[in-house]
Amino acid sequence: MKSGLRFIGAASKMQLALLGATGKTGGELLKQALEEGHSVTAVVRDPAKITTAHDNLKVVKADVFDESSLAKPFADQDAVVSCLGFPRNPQPVTGYTESMKAIVGAMRNANIERIVTMTAWYTDTSVAPRMGFLANWVIVPILRPVLLGMFDMEKFLKEKCSDINYTVVRPPGLGSAPKTGLPMSVEEDYIVETGTSFNKTNRSDVAAFMLSCLKTSDYDQKMVAITTQKKLGS
Repeated sequence: MKSGLRFIGAASKMQLALLGATGKTGGELLKQALEEGHSVTAVVRDPAKITTAHDNLKVVKADVFDESSLAKPFADQDAVVSCLGFPRNPQPVTGYTESMKAIVGAMRNANIERIVTMTAWYTDTSVAPRMGFLANWVIVPILRPVLLGMFDMEKFLKEKCSDINYTVVRPPGLGSAPKTGLPMSVEEDYIVETGTSFNKTNRSDVAAFMLSCLKTSDYDQKMVAITTQKKLGS
């Protein structure tokens, strides 16, 4: 496994494999990573969906469910960042766990130990009553198949990946406003108790936080709920 990543300084440039770059959060993370001077390999199903052109960007077609397909894009990377998402269906969504099994296998083969990935609030659905009526009776029931799939993936990392330096970032509902630059509330929990059922954090802030996790050891092998702190008086 590559060493030293836990103590990367804020100015260090990394070689990053990015999964989910064609999604809204992944696209924002791609933009910010390039702005920070990192070299990014965007691992995608359809390269035509990446319209960004940059000297530090390489776009590679691969299957996130196939460990061998990830071998080439994972070569010589310092870390993996995943913003993969899968559509809701009536049954638990298995894409999160099945893709993570392939990703971790490919990481091991490529001697990569660091991954930052995202799920969501409420992956343990039993916490929903702590956030009130809307969360318990509307939000969580609608999202339950996705949340159960995310929870299964988190369990896989926790129980089967002691050799992997993972960080799981759990944001609430996602918005599309520009990056706020406001501090992030972070809890080693399935939610951040804000006193309201309706919570939203911009994808741009989530992307910035995920990148920041690569520059500190604070969140090594942790799963954290986050939300952007509100401005004073708002």
